[in-house]
Amino acid sequence: MASAELQGKYQKLAQEYSKLRAQNQVLKKGVVDEQANSAALKEQLKMKDQSLRKLQQEMDSLTFRNLQLAKRVELLQDELSLSEPRGKKNKKSGESSSQLSQEQKSVFDEDLQKKIEENERLHIQFFEANEQHKHVEAELRSRLAALETEAAQHQAVVDGLTRKYMETIEKLQNDKAKLEVKSQTLEKEAKECRLRTEECQLQLKNLHEDLSGRLEESLSVINEKVPFNDTKYSQYNALNVPLHNRRHQLKMRDIAGQALAFVQDLVTALLNFHTYTEQRIQIFPVDSAIDTISPLNQKFSQYLHENASYVRPLEEGMLHLFESITEDTVTVLETTVKLKTFSEHLTSYICFLRKILPYQLKSLEEECESSLCTSALRARNLELSQDMKKMTAVFEKLQTYVALLALPSTEPDGLLRTNYSSVLTNVGAALHGFHDVMKDISKHYSQKATIEHELPTTTQKLITTNDCILSSVVALTNGAGKIASFYSNNVDYFIASLSYGPKAASGFISPLSAECMLQYKKKAAAYMKSLRKPLLESVPYEEALSNRRVLLSSTESREGLAQQVQQSLEKISKLEQEKEHWMLEAQLAKIKLEKENQRIADKLKSTSSGQLVGLSQDNAALSNAAGQDEAAAKAVPEPVQSTSLIGILTRTSDSEVPDVESREDLIKNHYMARIVELTSQLQLADSKSVHFYAECRALSKRLALAEKSKEALTEEMKLASQNITRLQDELTTTKRSYEDQLSMMSDHLCSMNETLSKQREEIDTLKMSSKGNSKKNKSR
Repeated sequence: MASAELQGKYQKLAQEYSKLRAQNQVLKKGVVDEQANSAALKEQLKMKDQSLRKLQQEMDSLTFRNLQLAKRVELLQDELSLSEPRGKKNKKSGESSSQLSQEQKSVFDEDLQKKIEENERLHIQFFEANEQHKHVEAELRSRLAALETEAAQHQAVVDGLTRKYMETIEKLQNDKAKLEVKSQTLEKEAKECRLRTEECQLQLKNLHEDLSGRLEESLSVINEKVPFNDTKYSQYNALNVPLHNRRHQLKMRDIAGQALAFVQDLVTALLNFHTYTEQRIQIFPVDSAIDTISPLNQKFSQYLHENASYVRPLEEGMLHLFESITEDTVTVLETTVKLKTFSEHLTSYICFLRKILPYQLKSLEEECESSLCTSALRARNLELSQDMKKMTAVFEKLQTYVALLALPSTEPDGLLRTNYSSVLTNVGAALHGFHDVMKDISKHYSQKATIEHELPTTTQKLITTNDCILSSVVALTNGAGKIASFYSNNVDYFIASLSYGPKAASGFISPLSAECMLQYKKKAAAYMKSLRKPLLESVPYEEALSNRRVLLSSTESREGLAQQVQQSLEKISKLEQEKEHWMLEAQLAKIKLEKENQRIADKLKSTSSGQLVGLSQDNAALSNAAGQDEAAAKAVPEPVQSTSLIGILTRTSDSEVPDVESREDLIKNHYMARIVELTSQLQLADSKSVHFYAECRALSKRLALAEKSKEALTEEMKLASQNITRLQDELTTTKRSYEDQLSMMSDHLCSMNETLSKQREEIDTLKMSSKGNSKKNKSR
């Protein structure tokens, strides 16, 4: 096979090489033709250069001739100018001579006109010839450059092909050497495989004989000893207790615990979202503290106030589902009865969402119709209304799949076992859709909050409420993302765990059979526990000796211990006396502190009354003359101070006295600003307290669950330690039994060897006796 493959490869390579050689020859011919064309073009270029030089010489001669004619024309014009004045003087005498000069002038003019026309014609011919020569020269030069580039490209192609041919030849030679080595190794491996196949055939024959013997034996045992095969019928097989898979149960409980934590976070976020939405309705677009809100928003607020009665049961249903999954149960869809209650709670929450959805949409429309709503805010409200519809639809889809998963534990005919995996995958898709919808809601609500914060009429109460709603939406988004990723990570395990059930069957037939199986499992576990007799704990001998020594030493030092107890009692009585003394001192100090505080308060009251007297004197001084004003200033030479919530008011004689009305306005403005600040702080503190209360409640529940899990783990550790001790005891007993069996087998083998040796001796004696008899018969 390897040689045939090598020959095929070589044939292919030879064909390619022949093709490449033919292409190389064609390319060489093309290069030679192009070189010949370039040489012919060079000769044509030389001929054109020669013709150009001739034309240039003719041009030079013509220019020289033109110069001569121009000089002659100038001379004739000079002569004509000189002859004109002479002709005027001798008009009468020179009429004949003038006629002669006119004839000569006309002849000269005709000759000059002919020369000028000839010169113009020659100029035109020269210009046309020069332009044609330049055009031809440019074409030839461009063609020559193109041919040179083509020749260079062809030469590069030829060089590349030769290089490629050399590389392919070297590569083929290397491949040939490698294939030869590979063929040798393959031949060796083929020989080894033949030997292995022969050995495997022998082993297969032996195993077939052994298994056929075992099969006959097991069939005979089954036919003789088994009166009834309960695995033959699925109805009876569903009642059999499957093998206990502790790892599977612990994994399912761990997954359920993680799901419970995620659901608790989601429930907290939903509660905050509905609660803060209710607060926002009371504030925007109409503040309920200033004016009455619309009947629609009142109804919507009333419904939102009932959100806890629909959201809290989700956490309780998940908690019951988590508590139903224990180490002793068998967790499949047919046995998870508590999933039905969780589905019912989810259905009630879906009904709540359907009930509040139209009110929510109408509330957003009312916000859009208000005068404070801008076009950008209206667009965000429309996007939020679409997101709320999508959120309700996603919850309905999720509730449909959860209800389908709850059917096997209540109505086995409602969902076929073949559809379990598709329903589980669809649950994951619905969770991812919920996460995407929450991301859109978070994005659009953050944009809406930023637009509302930029409005001039936005109050601090609305800003804090928007921030709280945005934080709850972000918590919802994070919770949905965690649940979706957690479910997608464990969906393969859920699908694989569907096969967990009775042996040789497709699964549990009905919830009733699953319940009966769990009861049988509990009875079997109780029976096995009753059979297990734990060993009484005994004190080791060395520890008992050490305890006896300690006891003896303690009896010897009893008197010393009694003295120490007496001294400690005396010290305790002294410390109690000192405690009473210092308690009395503390009470006296407290009384002194109260008196000092009372004295300071009285002093502050007196200073405030002094300030009021000073203010009345200032008013009187403003109405009196300047002298009376100086007397009032001398009567109160020191500044008067007043401490209160608005700060310290100080008045001196040098500063100007403000009016009573301006002072009252300042105090009023300061108190109003203080009231606004305190109300905002109070609202923020209320929202934080609600959030902290929810977090503390969730943490307390988590702590209780953690303590329960800790107790369960301690119990499991105790059971595991007991199982370890039991297994160690069983191991020792099995070792002893195996040792006893081995000793018995060795004794049996020894006895068999002895019997065999005796039988051999008897056979030898019989042979000797038979030989002796045969000799006697021969002698006879």
